Amino acid sequence: MVDAASTLLRMLSDPTRMRILWTLSVRESDVTELTEQVGGARPAVSQHLAKLKLAGLVQSRKSGRRSLYSVRGVHVRTLLIEVFSAADHQIAGLPDHE
Repeated sequence: MVDAASTLLRMLSDPTRMRILWTLSVRESDVTELTEQVGGARPAVSQHLAKLKLAGLVQSRKSGRRSLYSVRGVHVRTLLIEVFSAADHQIAGLPDHE
């Protein structure tokens, strides 16, 4: 369990992968759309997608000649929401409520 959680957090430690995951949590996209959304070069986005897919965080399906990617399960989106919320609280200097 700890190894799986560590792998997940390593995948989230890269800003580009976080942007990709956030974009895919809203709607499925192909590599071209993701490159436009998150910036960077297409080969780099493809490499990030391969890592995220290998880690089990994204899935793909064929639509004609395109591969469409999406997050795999609601847990990924929930985790991203929590991480962004925690970052927002930290930046704004807001206290956490217990």
